[in-house]
Amino acid sequence: MPPKKSNKMPEGGDASKGKKIFIQKCDQCHTVVEGGGHRTGPNLYGLIGRKTGQAQGFDYTEANKKKGITWAEDTLYTYLENPKKYIPGTKMVFAGLKKPKERADLIAYLKESSSK
Repeated sequence: MPPKKSNKMPEGGDASKGKKIFIQKCDQCHTVVEGGGHRTGPNLYGLIGRKTGQAQGFDYTEANKKKGITWAEDTLYTYLENPKKYIPGTKMVFAGLKKPKERADLIAYLKESSSK
């Protein structure tokens, strides 16, 4: 039997690698600039600690508004693997990051670049 897949985030995400992932996979739809505007997706500045569907001025789906979780490392880690599975009805078209280390690196970058 194959080993059970762990959904625990690996420790030691690398923010510099995460920045490269953000530029390649997220930057066309999101920004992390304090006070910056939204793009196709919401500005992610201040994401950690914010509830789903709560970035002021962004038009979220009802699914995002009603998910009712607060973004933290663990919730982002699960979400980034498969956004449509985590929030059915989201309009985010990104398929997700399947590699655990890539998700950990991206989260490290988001924490570093979008903290208040």
